[in-house]
This record gives sequence, structure tokens and C-alpha cells, in this order.
Amino acid sequence: MAPQESPPAVVGAGSIGVAFALVFARAGFAVHLQDPDPHRLEQAPEEIRSRLEGLREHDLLQEPAEDVLARIRTVDDLAEAVRGTVLVQECAPERLDLKARLFAALDRLADAGTVLASSSSALTTSSFATDLGGRARCLVAHPGNPPYLLPVIELVPAPFTASSSVDRARSVYEHAGLSPVLVEREVEGFVFNRLQGALLREAYCLVRDGVASVEAVDRVVREGLGRRWAFMGPFETVDLNTRGGIVSHAEKMGPAYYRMGRERGQDDPWTDDVVGTVSAQRRHLLPLEEWEARVLWRDEQLMRLTQLFQRPDRPPHRA
Repeated sequence: MAPQESPPAVVGAGSIGVAFALVFARAGFAVHLQDPDPHRLEQAPEEIRSRLEGLREHDLLQEPAEDVLARIRTVDDLAEAVRGTVLVQECAPERLDLKARLFAALDRLADAGTVLASSSSALTTSSFATDLGGRARCLVAHPGNPPYLLPVIELVPAPFTASSSVDRARSVYEHAGLSPVLVEREVEGFVFNRLQGALLREAYCLVRDGVASVEAVDRVVREGLGRRWAFMGPFETVDLNTRGGIVSHAEKMGPAYYRMGRERGQDDPWTDDVVGTVSAQRRHLLPLEEWEARVLWRDEQLMRLTQLFQRPDRPPHRA
């Protein structure tokens, strides 16, 4: 499906804003990029060009960088930037007071049908948009960083966000080549940063307690967990690690993980109910009779990654 006629707008020309402008423009959208700082607007095109050249060198760009850049228009006036847009991607710093003021302005200036999406990393929509007249069109759309290389984007509506706003946002992001994931309940940090935070908390503790060095922790993730997580999530990983799947894994490893959590003051046992919920969803995705074949698929993906990491760097692509 071709990109929609109404352009998206990106408000904030920092690293995330620049990356979003690239994402939208690479997908064929015209893009308005706004920032109150004229210096940031002046620098943004060259930063985008540099990223586009990197994509081209790795055969990830199907047209000249200048053609993509031509679809991005820098604008200093907020009202002009958001007028006639299908979606506004707010990329301001992670400050509650700033986002509250900015969303109040966006709600006042943007067309009634424009979706207002925040790139917030942890702040919920309810924390800065509850009192707005147009709050039903507001949500968080939290990307991986950088979004032009990590396709996942978390859609986090507030209880007051209209489902039609979520659907319109999802359509725009899918057209832009992103992979929207619905977060069904507002929690600080959403899914991405809660998972990342859990690993970071334990990593800091392992260094603090003299269990492992920073390099050792990074190597365990880089050469172990990270390789599997490059193409599988944590549930599929443990489902395939133990014959019998999730239920068998929880029976064997649940007590040990519970003791590890208790060491950190966390009292969250894997109860039969939650294990049953996870197992039912996994068995819907992968019946046990297909488990053996999926294990072989996992090993195939790991072999492909091993080849990639062993391959010498390619010379830069030449036009």
C-alpha cells in the first residue's frame, strides 16, 4: 500500500527525531521535521544524510540518499509543522513538564484527526495528556533506538485513548516499515525498558557484588543470550531449551529463579496460573508436535549468525 497523502510530522530534531524523519522518508512519506532550535534544524539534514549513506553502504537503501532527503522539510514553526498531518511523532526530551506543555500545544494546533504520539521511554500518556480536550487521540509510540535499524515500536494507549487512534497510528507505522506491538496496560517503562531494566539491574548487582566484571557480563550477553535473543524472545528461548516446553522448564528451573529473585528482594514466584497462561500461548504458537522441528530451526539460525560473525568485514559498497 502506498504511503498516505497526509504527511507525518516529527517534533524534535534530536537523535530520535532525526531517526524518525529518516524512517518516514525512506518509506516514501513526505515529512515535516520541527525543532525550536535553529541550530538543530540546520544540522539535521547532514545527520540524516550520514545515516542514509551508512544504509546505502550496507545495501539497505533502494534509492539515492538525496531522494530521501528531498522528502524531509525542516520547519521552525510548530503550527506550520503539524498542520494537515496524519500523525505527530513527539521526540522531545524525557521531561514530564516539557511533554505536558508540548502536548497541550499540539492538541491546540493539530487538526482534529491527527494522532499525537510520544516517543517517551517511560512516561505514560496519562501522566501528560489526561486534561487535554483531544486526549482520545494521544498515545505513546516508543521505538527501539535507532528506529531505522530496530523495527519494533510499542504502542501504549491510555485508558482514554480511542481505539481508532491506535489503529491509525498502527497503519502509519506499518507503512513506514516498523513493527508495532500493542502494550495492553499502561505501566512505566512499558515492555522494552522493563525487560532491559531487569537485565541492567542484575548486571549492576553482579559487578557490585564482585561476581563478574563489566566485560564478563557484556560477553555473556554478547556471545550467549544476545545471539539467541537476536531472533527469539525469552519465552521461546526457554520453551525450546527444555523438552516438554514451558511447563517442563518452569518445573525444573522455577525454584532456582525464585531463589535468585528473593536474593534481590523480589517475591514473584512463577505460579501455576501464570505458567499455564504462558504455556497456553506458546502452545498456540507452537504445538508440541512441532517442537523438534523448531529446535532444528533455532540451531540453523544460530549457525547463520555464527557465519555472519566470522565473516570478515565487507568493503564499502561502491555505486
